[in-house]
Amino acid sequence: MATQEIITVMTKLHSLHESLLTISKEKTVHLKSGDTTAFQATFVNERKHVQAIGQLEDKRQALTKQWFTQQGVQDANQTVSEMLSLISDSNEKEQLMKVYEQLVITIAELKQQEQLNRELTEQSLQFVELSLELLQPSIKNMNYGEKKQGEQAFNRSMFDSKA
Repeated sequence: MATQEIITVMTKLHSLHESLLTISKEKTVHLKSGDTTAFQATFVNERKHVQAIGQLEDKRQALTKQWFTQQGVQDANQTVSEMLSLISDSNEKEQLMKVYEQLVITIAELKQQEQLNRELTEQSLQFVELSLELLQPSIKNMNYGEKKQGEQAFNRSMFDSKA
């Protein structure tokens, strides 16, 4: 029974990660277009998904720990991959393996998408910084520096001239 609960939780985790991947792709579109209001709304939605994923992950860890306790296995690595090697029911093992593989693939895609978003954000920040530097003159060049050619003072004294 505990195995089916873990499969159910992992299926929910997979669907939430799929949804988060979709949100991440939307975020990429908003980053490219520069639509900050839509980006902020997407960011809020993303935070809600991450929070829900965190709660489900905690539940999955508790269920996995409970499964290991029920099986009488005192393993330091109480993970789903370790659990797969210990499950005797081939049907449950197959279901869990399928959900596990789907989740791993989705998480890998999500990491790749978030890396792209990170790079786009860094480029946007570099562009903004460059634009600000071009718009604001340097303080050094405003007041102090070498005199310009037209403003050079005469180095000769008035008393050196012939009258």
